[in-house]
Amino acid sequence: MRIALIGSAGQLGSDLLPRLQAAGHDVAPLRHTDIEVTNAANISAVLQPLRPDLVLNSAAYNLVDKAEDEPAAAMSVNAIGPQNLARLCTAQNWRLMHISTDYVFEGGTGAAARPWTELDPASPTGKYALSKWTGEQLVQQECSRSFVVRTCGLYGIAALRGAGKGNFVETMLRLGRDRRQLRVVDDQRCTPTSTADLSEALVKLIATDAFGLYHATNSGSMTWCEFSREIFRRAKMDVEVIPITTAEFGAKAMRPAYSVLDCNKLASVIGGPLADWHDALARYLASRPE
Repeated sequence: MRIALIGSAGQLGSDLLPRLQAAGHDVAPLRHTDIEVTNAANISAVLQPLRPDLVLNSAAYNLVDKAEDEPAAAMSVNAIGPQNLARLCTAQNWRLMHISTDYVFEGGTGAAARPWTELDPASPTGKYALSKWTGEQLVQQECSRSFVVRTCGLYGIAALRGAGKGNFVETMLRLGRDRRQLRVVDDQRCTPTSTADLSEALVKLIATDAFGLYHATNSGSMTWCEFSREIFRRAKMDVEVIPITTAEFGAKAMRPAYSVLDCNKLASVIGGPLADWHDALARYLASRPE
């Protein structure tokens, strides 16, 4: 399959590229300097000569707090850009895969919670969450041969090369080298996900014609405080992690209190679930250069 991979230099794109190639696909890697998804004429000029069978969009505006001050920028990249891609893919009879986020359940509460399924109504409230949810809707409306995949808290080795805004694991390791005590939010439950594991799942998914909306994260769930403690335990770092509330942390944009995703639909299509988050984290830490 000929694949145009948008966002190839990001954390997810960096893990996707070699796995797509290993699966025998002919991949055209595209960075932001190669394509501007917010410009319909530009994406047509770039993609038409490539004649891809599939366009895989892993690019996004993901500065959650900054989006509160730049809603138009977030909407342009996360909604109008995917719509442009969906329209072109439909016109050319190409397939499309678009990556979204657990933040579409931003308005959910932690009380009596259960993992969200693809059939549950979204509840975006912040500007970032709203832009990603709008992008999902536009892709599904404009392109019937599309996969929309929600995931959560991605972390990948490419962050060590400065890809994107970094990731939570690397932030904790960096802070833990300088401090013996950290305060971390303990009232947001989710499932941060390894880009290596997600990439393997996406490679399997695009080999099917089971188009639609999917949830894709590692298995299990944790709070950010619990995740931090496991990072330091496995890294053998003596750092005390003190639980705090979201209100105490004081971020500008709202975060989901509970955004654990039910991934059974994906597991039924690709032959099983992604690995447990403990295992995924252990493999990530082991793969980091010394």
